[in-house]
Amino acid sequence: MKKFRDIDPYSINESAFRIIGSEWMLLTAGDLGSFNTMTAAWGGFGTLWEKSVCFCFVRPPRYTHEYMEKSDVFSLCFFDEKYKDVLDFCGSHSGRDTDKVKATGISPVSGERGTVYFDEARLVLICEKIYYQDIDPSHFIDSSIHEFYPEKDYHRMYVGKVVQALKK
Repeated sequence: MKKFRDIDPYSINESAFRIIGSEWMLLTAGDLGSFNTMTAAWGGFGTLWEKSVCFCFVRPPRYTHEYMEKSDVFSLCFFDEKYKDVLDFCGSHSGRDTDKVKATGISPVSGERGTVYFDEARLVLICEKIYYQDIDPSHFIDSSIHEFYPEKDYHRMYVGKVVQALKK
């Protein structure tokens, strides 16, 4: 495997619309002793409060939500197209019932502050949680947004300060 190198988050010149919305990412929280990962296609990155940040969304029923609540850090991993089946699997199976690492063959690595990322990724953002907020449906201006929540299981948004960016 090709080695990761530390990069400045400002040097990332990829479209967040493409790599998050179309290619997806693995959101992971916990440490090598106990972690969970899930596929995410909602989020973004930029600058907030004079910090390089990422934001992501997790529904409370998701197993990863428990890990996000317990962890101070999380990772976002972006992969080449050949791993799309891995991301599809991790998004359609719960870590409560399935060992996603064993099922997909991806290789967890311990990163900055003990958070987990995957050796197969091509871009990794390690983030320290600095803010969260629950989605409030009373603030939906576009009424079509309600269609995403038939179970009323509104996402929690997490904002993380990027503490390390890695690229292959």
